[in-house]
Amino acid sequence: MRKNQFKYIVLLCIVLIGNIFPASAKENDAKEEKVDIAGMIMGHLMDSYEWHIASDGDKHYSIPLPIIVYSETNGLNVFMSSRFHHGHEAYNGFYIATEGPYKDKIVEKNAAGEEVRPWDLSITKNTLGLMMSCVILLVLVLSTARWYKKNCKDGVHVAPKGFVGFMEMFIMSIVDDVIKPCVGKNYKKFTPYLLTAFFFIFINNLMGLIPIFPGGANVTGNIAVTLVLALFTFFIVNIFGTKEYWKEIFNPPVPTWLKLPIPIMPAIEVIGMFTKPFALMIRLFANILAGHSVILGLMSLIFVTASLGVVLFGSMTFVSVVMTMFMDLVEVLVAYIQAYVFTMLSAVFIGLAQAEPHSVEKH
Repeated sequence: MRKNQFKYIVLLCIVLIGNIFPASAKENDAKEEKVDIAGMIMGHLMDSYEWHIASDGDKHYSIPLPIIVYSETNGLNVFMSSRFHHGHEAYNGFYIATEGPYKDKIVEKNAAGEEVRPWDLSITKNTLGLMMSCVILLVLVLSTARWYKKNCKDGVHVAPKGFVGFMEMFIMSIVDDVIKPCVGKNYKKFTPYLLTAFFFIFINNLMGLIPIFPGGANVTGNIAVTLVLALFTFFIVNIFGTKEYWKEIFNPPVPTWLKLPIPIMPAIEVIGMFTKPFALMIRLFANILAGHSVILGLMSLIFVTASLGVVLFGSMTFVSVVMTMFMDLVEVLVAYIQAYVFTMLSAVFIGLAQAEPHSVEKH
């Protein structure tokens, strides 16, 4: 009975504290500016001209990045993004638009007073994140290749251990389970590209989950990056496609009435040439963007419930931290799955383009 009474007393105290603090919390919150949750989430998901590290009230700590712009009136200008003072000031006639069609982009005003965009070749947050991921990828691949070169005696490779052994297991699992079955007998020609695409996406996905510099850039959640990756697959599929592949597109083995006088099936096949890379682009972009949005949304619960009392604020903070950690672990799995799916679908599309005449297949 004493234990139960003690529990009731503790619970009563918590309720009383929760009823006392909300008033003072709301008064303090009224004095302070409300946290812009949507702006915080979009600030992480969108690209920027500086790498934000932290904020302390009105003070913002960030890494300035190089701005490279060219305009007909001002010519070529190279300077650091710190000149903009976090987007609040202009420099040499250039400034970051706060509204309109060019919001968050560098603009200038022409003779008519209209906002126009100069040629912008700046090193943005996503660009720098992309460069760092490429450096990591090169270090991983070249260090593994260098080990094999050093440990090859009379054409026989020594069994790798440690990191190199892990990389060999990783690479062979993709080659044996994905590339070989999907591409077919010509798999060696396309293996370098498919492995590069897999590790590039996987590393960028993992780097995006790290909340502090040099991680945090939403590279694979940027549709421009996924568009370029999809275009690589599109060009490889159609440049290295066989004669039988093109024959099946423009003269598919279907009844004549589906091809003449209205080329229904050829039109569908041509449309399919573009929908395949489009699906690759949207799938990777949407999944990574959604994962980042969910994690940031869960973290925002802390700020949303800050003025609702100690009890609710403390409990929701605990829930937010636990759920965010859980989603981070899930996103690690998603990072691998998305790289795996992109590689597998690219291999399938390449394999379909390596079609051979039916007589050869039967033989």
